[in-house]
Amino acid sequence: MFFKQFSLDGLGCQSYLIGDKGVAAVVDPQRDVDIYLDEADAQELQITHVIETHLHADHVSGNTELAARTGARIYVHAAANALFPHEPLAAADEIAIGDVRLRVLFTPGHTPEHICLTVTDTSRSPEPWFILTGDMLFVGDVGRPDLLGEAATRQLASQLYDSLHTQLLPLPDGLEVFPGHGAGSLCGRVMSSKLSTTVGFERRFNYALQLQSREEFIQSLTSDMPAQPPNVPFLKKLNREGPPVQGDLSPRPLNAAKVRRLLKGGALLVDTREPGAFGAGHAKGALCVPLSSNQFGTRLGFLVQPETPLVFVARNAADSLRAARAANRLGLDCIEGFITVAEARRLPQAKMPQWDVRRASRALASAGLTIVDVREKNEWEAGHAPGARNIPLGQLPARLAEVPSDEPVACMCAGGVRSISACSVLARAGYTNVVNVTGGFDQWAEEGLPVER
Repeated sequence: MFFKQFSLDGLGCQSYLIGDKGVAAVVDPQRDVDIYLDEADAQELQITHVIETHLHADHVSGNTELAARTGARIYVHAAANALFPHEPLAAADEIAIGDVRLRVLFTPGHTPEHICLTVTDTSRSPEPWFILTGDMLFVGDVGRPDLLGEAATRQLASQLYDSLHTQLLPLPDGLEVFPGHGAGSLCGRVMSSKLSTTVGFERRFNYALQLQSREEFIQSLTSDMPAQPPNVPFLKKLNREGPPVQGDLSPRPLNAAKVRRLLKGGALLVDTREPGAFGAGHAKGALCVPLSSNQFGTRLGFLVQPETPLVFVARNAADSLRAARAANRLGLDCIEGFITVAEARRLPQAKMPQWDVRRASRALASAGLTIVDVREKNEWEAGHAPGARNIPLGQLPARLAEVPSDEPVACMCAGGVRSISACSVLARAGYTNVVNVTGGFDQWAEEGLPVER
């Protein structure tokens, strides 16, 4: 049997290629599928099956892309009500990949249609070798049950409790576990950076598996969850309908005249440079999302409406292609092209002041500054600048009314990257007295400045 795990930085997605005797299955594929095609070709395997553990809410699946490029069939549980061509799965179904058997465990909870797959290499043993747990069980965590809305959350949490206790915990301690996400994903709260685990390790150390009472489990999983990302409903809908097969992502260079016309037609300019470079001078009205962050795609998905035409300000074609691929993973498919930094200077320009933490502290002490802390709630609760207002970056576009427009505003995050995006959101909304706090709260605390909790 051939088995390989693929990890996608930023989104924390983990997908799998399983092959034997010339055929292969891909489980939970990411959208840019060349990684599977290249590996299958190297191993002399033909991809014949594409299997989803569930309909994803944090990224666009590559299932339709793989099917179009290989002729493979897509498999998903019948409860998904998927609208694309697929083979419906049910509990105890088996899929044969050469001598390998993938057996379906129906494990609702993270979503109503969720499945896990035990994997048995019958040429070695009749016992399962490992299990693919999708978003039911992670290393150190379990899947969040709140992505289908408040009304369904408690029921899904109860189903997740049952799935864990009736399907997972009876399995042998030595069974290896390969989850669908790892650290960096928004599908859980405290996922480890480890890429795999065992049933026994999770039985002993996973906090959620220590909660023996159903009510205690439900209470834990429905309290203090990170805010649901704003693009979840869009991604769920897109993955249920079937993602469109991608077109040509080759970078298209644009000149300033063309970009002006696109902007008048509703396009959005996304500046992918670092905070300092953006602050020193940028095209007026641009949204700044630094490409150097492995959260580039996630943050772009939080801040941009799905069908918005995008033009990237990028250093070169390679950076533009990286940005386009990251955008596509979040369903942002309308990429017009890119403009170089030099060419972008021919557009109307603006600046974004950058303050160090001591200057921000002095302004705060003079009662003439509002600090908007755009970190997540748990980060803010662990410590923040005195009087800072917490509006996580992903929620900022919907909560602009909470930001005063009649006094200076300083945006702060952990290190100055999320905050430059927040500054650009405010500038696009008409705020004229906005500054970015370089170094962020990490530097604030390191300098010994006052902290509230």
